[in-house]
Amino acid sequence: MSELLFIRHGETDWNRLRRFQGQIDVPLNVAGQRQAERLAARLADDPYDELLSSDLLRARQTAAPLAAAWHREPTPVAGLREQNFGILDGLDAPTIMLRHPELWARWIAHEGDFEPPGGESLAQFHHRVLDTVRALADVRPGARLALITHGGVLDMLWRTALGLPIAGMRTCEIPNTGLNRLRWSAGTLVIERWADAGHLEGLPAPIPSGPGRR
Repeated sequence: MSELLFIRHGETDWNRLRRFQGQIDVPLNVAGQRQAERLAARLADDPYDELLSSDLLRARQTAAPLAAAWHREPTPVAGLREQNFGILDGLDAPTIMLRHPELWARWIAHEGDFEPPGGESLAQFHHRVLDTVRALADVRPGARLALITHGGVLDMLWRTALGLPIAGMRTCEIPNTGLNRLRWSAGTLVIERWADAGHLEGLPAPIPSGPGRR
């Protein structure tokens, strides 16, 4: 059994603008940097065996204060990246509706096999996420792993653990730098605690995760 602590990256300006970030390298904004610092302060006295991070900038910047507190370098893992939205990356909803109305209609239908041109379908994304988590956990049995990742990745884990379809509207909260504690046992994901953002008390409310805000 492996103990997995999944953490969504801190806030970016594109979160506030509700633009699809996907696999574009967008930095944390000031609020996101503060969230990452609060995260590190909360976990400073509870170091995990390994710190792993999506190799995208916003995840690496979120991992940096925690890495300093734990005196270890984060390991970049490309498989922990956000879904690739292809030509939708970098656009907000009004722009997509104007430029690509047919793609927007399929996006809001939440179809599992919808593959934006140049991007990944939910089915492909889910397969990639689960393959990555399985590979990380299976070679480290009994380890405690902290993983910095993205809202879409966490949504796939939530659905998998609860046996929900990968298609359809998101039903879980995924706050920036929220703590999501799971166990991997015999190929099964179990949620122990979800969306714990107590370390953000006193800061502006995190932006809710939703379409284009990953």
